[in-house]
Amino acid sequence: MSNWTVVSWYWNSQKNFLVVDSKTDNAAIEEAFERFTTERKDIGILLINQHIAERIRHRVDTYTAAFPALLEIPSKDHPYDPEKDSVLRRVRRLFGE
Repeated sequence: MSNWTVVSWYWNSQKNFLVVDSKTDNAAIEEAFERFTTERKDIGILLINQHIAERIRHRVDTYTAAFPALLEIPSKDHPYDPEKDSVLRRVRRLFGE
């Protein structure tokens, strides 16, 4: 049995990503966010492009769990804006900025 087969079996063939394009509705993004943050215990870090996070900002802003850690990242076409990052805003409030 190859390592790839073991990994595929271990993860139970569940996708650990969601490909989002302009046709993806916000409900599908929210459903994946919910699944990745509450149901999947095998995910430790959740990476989300910041412009996609903006589409479900109400969900991202209310997410407070430590695990999986939520990181908003830039995409090729959308630069990172620290003013929109909910985690960075919380850190700034903690330090009184």
